[in-house]
Amino acid sequence: MTDKTDAHHSRDDGLPDPVMEGPGLFGDAAPAVPAPASPPQNTSPYRVLARKYRPTTFDDLIGQEAMVRTLRNAFALGRVAHAFMLTGVRGVGKTTTARIIARALNCIGPDGNGGPTADPCGVCTNCVAILNDRHPDVLEMDAASRTGVDDVREIIEATRFRPMQGRMKVFIIDEVHMLSRNAFNALLKTLEEPPAQVTFIFATTELRKVPVTVLSRCQRFDLRRVPQADLAALFARIAEKEHVRLSEDALALIARAADGSVRDGLSLLDQAIAQGEDEAEIGASVVSDMLGLADRQVVFDLLDAAMTGKPDQALALADAAHARGADLGLVLGDMLDLIHTISRLRAVPSLRDSAEMPEAERVRGTEMAEAFPVPVLMRAWQMLVKGLKEVEMASDRRAAADMVLIRLCYVADLPSPEDLVRRLSGQGGAPAPSGAQGGAAGPEGNAPSALSEARSDGGRSGGQEGPPPLRMVAGTSVTTSAPAVASAVAVQEPEADATPSPEPEVVAAPEPQGPVVPRTWREAVALVKGRREALLHGNLRNGVHVVSFAPGAITMRMQPGLPADLPRQFQKVLESASEMPWRIRLSQEEGEPTLDEQGAEIIQFQRRTAQAHPLVKAILAVFPDAELGDVQDHALDEYGLPPEEPPELVFAPLDAELLDEDERPSDPGLSID
Repeated sequence: MTDKTDAHHSRDDGLPDPVMEGPGLFGDAAPAVPAPASPPQNTSPYRVLARKYRPTTFDDLIGQEAMVRTLRNAFALGRVAHAFMLTGVRGVGKTTTARIIARALNCIGPDGNGGPTADPCGVCTNCVAILNDRHPDVLEMDAASRTGVDDVREIIEATRFRPMQGRMKVFIIDEVHMLSRNAFNALLKTLEEPPAQVTFIFATTELRKVPVTVLSRCQRFDLRRVPQADLAALFARIAEKEHVRLSEDALALIARAADGSVRDGLSLLDQAIAQGEDEAEIGASVVSDMLGLADRQVVFDLLDAAMTGKPDQALALADAAHARGADLGLVLGDMLDLIHTISRLRAVPSLRDSAEMPEAERVRGTEMAEAFPVPVLMRAWQMLVKGLKEVEMASDRRAAADMVLIRLCYVADLPSPEDLVRRLSGQGGAPAPSGAQGGAAGPEGNAPSALSEARSDGGRSGGQEGPPPLRMVAGTSVTTSAPAVASAVAVQEPEADATPSPEPEVVAAPEPQGPVVPRTWREAVALVKGRREALLHGNLRNGVHVVSFAPGAITMRMQPGLPADLPRQFQKVLESASEMPWRIRLSQEEGEPTLDEQGAEIIQFQRRTAQAHPLVKAILAVFPDAELGDVQDHALDEYGLPPEEPPELVFAPLDAELLDEDERPSDPGLSID
C-alpha cells in the first residue's frame, strides 16, 4: 500500500512541488527556500525603440517647430489655453505632445516651488509620476473604445473635484473623433467653461469628423509630417546609441517608408536591427528585402529599360526583383515615385543641387531628366497610375505588372503627335526624339520611305504650288491602332497663305429686344430653335424643302410623314417673333435640299478633299490600319453649312427725313422743257 504522504507529494504533470511560505499551521518554522542556482542576467522586458526614445521635452520633438514655438511663448506669457486639439497623421507625436503639456502644467521643479514651465524638470514627483503613467490627476482615455455619453459623464463628474496631487487636472482623450454625437454634446458646456484647475487635450487623426462646435472651443495645432531628412538624422542618432551601424541608403529607405511618421520609422528601424544582427553594417539590401522593395538602382535600371523600349531587360530585372522577394506592385510604385522625382528635377533645375535629395536621384535622376522630355514623362506617369490599379485588381499581381512593363516598352519608341506631324510635314527639321534613343518610326519600320514620299509629293518643287496647308483641329476623332495620331485630324484651309490669319473672336450676340424678321430660310429655321420648339425645328431641318422664301411669304414642300399642322405651327412661331403676318404655302415642286442634306454634302466634299491631301496619305501609309474620322471645320454653322450672306439692304441715315414725291431732288443732267 502506497504511503499517502508520498502519494501527496508525487506529481505527474511535470510541475514543481509547491513550496510553503511563512510559518506552518501549528507554529512550526517555515522551511528554508533554496536560492536559484543561476539568476537570469536581465529580468526587465525589452522596450521597443518607439517607447524607449519617446520625447520627454519640447526640445526632443522634431519637425514641429511652429507648434513648439507657440507653446513656449504661451507658457512664458502665462496664456496657456484650457483646451487643445492636436491633429495629424499617425506617429507624429500627438499623444507625446499631450503628455509633455501635462508635465509642463504640473511641474514643481527640483525644489518643489516651481510653477508652470515649458521646460519641465523631469525629477520632481509630478514629472516622474506622469512619465510612468501613474499620476492621479493626468487621465488618459481612448475614445475608440469608450465612445458613449456615460464615459464622458464620468469625465465631467471628475472635473468637479480638485486635483489630488498636482496643480492641474489634465484629461487626454485620444482619437476623439470616435466619440458619439451625444458624447460631444454632453462635453460642450464643460469644454466651454471648465473649472480653473482643468485642462483638456484632444488628439485625432480625422479632424473633419470632429464637430465644429468642439473645434471652436479648442486651440488647434496641426502636427505636420516629419521630413525624410529629419527622420534619417534621428534614426542615425538612435542607431548610434544602440551601437548599431546602418548605411545612409538604408536609413534613407527606412525614412522614405515611414512616410513622415516617427513611430512607424522607429518600428521599421527596430525590425532592421533584428534583421542585420550578425552583420557589421546593415545595408540597403537588407532593408529592401525587409520592406519588400527593389534596390534603388534596380528601379533606375528598370525605368531606363522601359523608357528606352527594351522589354527583355525590363522583364529580366523584374524577375530578379521578384526572386529576391520584392513585390512588383511596390516596384511599380517606386517607378511612379521616380518619375515624379525626375519631372521635378526637369521643372525645377535648382533641385539638382539640393542637399536633401539622395545621391542616386541627384546623379541618375538628373541624367534621365535631361534625356526624357516632359510629354514622355507624363505619358509614362499616366500609364503607371492606370497600371497600378490593374495590378491591385488582378488575380496574378506579377503577370499584371509584367503587362504594364511591356506596355511601357511598346510605347517608348512612339513619337508624340506634335513630332509626328512635324516629321510628316517636313517642318522644323528633324523631330525631337520621344525617348532616350529617339522615336522609332513605326511598328513595321517602313516609315522612312513613306515619309520621304510624303515630302516629295507634298513639297514645292519646280516652282509649282503645292497643296494648301492643313490645320490640326484638336478634339476630333481618328480611329487608329497607333495612339500617336489619335488626337488630331487634318482639315482643309480655304487659302494657302504662309501666315495664317487669326481666327475671328466669337462674341455672343445680344438678346434681341424687338421683333426679329428672318431674312433667309436658314434664319427662319434657326429662329424656331431659338424659340425652343425642338420637335418643329427637327422636322423643318430634316424634312422640309424650301421652294421660295421672302420675308412674309414662304413656299415649301413637305416630305411624307410630317405632321399636317406643321405649316400652322411654323406660321405661329414666325408671327410671334416678327410681329408681322406670314403666309406659308405648300407646293409639289422639288425645291432645295433640306438643311441636313446640304450639310452632309459639304462634309463629304471636305472628307474627300482631306483624303486626297498628301499629308493624310502619308499618315495612312505609315499606319495602314488607321481610318480618317470625322472632319470638322469650326467655320461651319450647326447645320454644317458655311456662313451665308443675307440679301443686301440699304438703310437711310438715322436723321433722314421723309420727303414727298415733289421734294425729291432731280437729276441735274436731265432737263424738262
